[in-house]
Amino acid sequence: MKSDLDNQLENHGLDALLVVGPAQHNPAMTYLTGNVHVTDALLVKLRGKPPVLFFNPMERDEAAQSGLPTRNLADFPLSRYVRAAEGDQARGRALRLKDVLAAAGFTKGKLGVTGRVEFAPWYSTFQALQEVAPEITVAGQEAQNALLAARRTKSEDEIAHIRRMGQITTSVVGRVADFLSGRRGKDGLLVKADGEPVTIGEVKSLINRWLAELGAENPEGTIFAQGRDAGVPHSTGNPQEPLRLGTTIVFDIFPCESGGGYFYDFTRTWCLGYAPDDALRLYEEVRAVHDQIIAELKPNALCRHYQRRTCELFAQNGHPTSCESHGLQEGYVHSLGHGLGLDVHEPPWFGANSSPENRLEPGVVFTVEPGLYYPERGMGCRLEDTLWARPDGSFEILADYPLDLVLPVRK
Repeated sequence: MKSDLDNQLENHGLDALLVVGPAQHNPAMTYLTGNVHVTDALLVKLRGKPPVLFFNPMERDEAAQSGLPTRNLADFPLSRYVRAAEGDQARGRALRLKDVLAAAGFTKGKLGVTGRVEFAPWYSTFQALQEVAPEITVAGQEAQNALLAARRTKSEDEIAHIRRMGQITTSVVGRVADFLSGRRGKDGLLVKADGEPVTIGEVKSLINRWLAELGAENPEGTIFAQGRDAGVPHSTGNPQEPLRLGTTIVFDIFPCESGGGYFYDFTRTWCLGYAPDDALRLYEEVRAVHDQIIAELKPNALCRHYQRRTCELFAQNGHPTSCESHGLQEGYVHSLGHGLGLDVHEPPWFGANSSPENRLEPGVVFTVEPGLYYPERGMGCRLEDTLWARPDGSFEILADYPLDLVLPVRK
């Protein structure tokens, strides 16, 4: 949580933190400012002190909404520093940054840097900073690690954001289900009133529209893959492909708040109209593991235990697993889940050899998503829910939705 950030900075040997770039789709800036509309900002946090937000004067009102102490970047005009650097842009930016840091109270020590910006100009700026401020040491990975460690557990306010995204996500999934069930089957395809097939691309367009209507967006796309593509875990599906009856469809949707806030992650596997016997068997095995793992969750347990347990359960049914062999292309080929928050994938990690800090401590939000994949057999199945490890030791699915395999269609 944010209250852990100072301890994490100390643990990673950092005296201060610099976050660069906009708040939009920039988890580090969003985490410390909220989802405010700042597009050109610098945030400086000294260990043990509140962050200071340096804002573009055209965004002064938006910056004020962060509730943080603020400073106007107009007080540090870049042109003045470039002139002082005799036209050297990188050195001018470094001189300006040195003064910004000093205004926040930081003049020496180890500075952790993170954010999302164009790499080249900032790289040259930090190189020049080492020359104009040799008493400051710039570090990168430590800043990211410290922030991710703090972000691993969520506050009640963060849970409210994720829960709302879960409600939006399942609402859109319900609309998709209603849309598909409202069409009819003809000659093995799902068709519209005019007899034209429904395509994957058409479904994805509706998903994006409905998400936008509900205040969300889809920056990383949606997986809506059928048949062989459903057997390749990250295949997003062919937008030109018509939807076929009786074929497994993996529908994995992971939208976030508009502007780049908190994510949700959710997967269902459907067959339109009916499920062939082999698809039903695959689904039943995945459903059994999904339910079994959730039933076995315990507070503070190591995440790697559940990956190994998932491999054990699938192996009992004769499926190859990622615990036995890396680089698998069929069977159970990935890890059980991952943490979720301002990134769709963040700690804790569930790999079979993940480190001990990856555990189900109270406050973490994580996915449980077992799956089986057989592309050469033309099918795949994954079921995914997002859970919160509550402070009372229980585990809550943050947005419930039916786990039915077959979606009925009109005849």
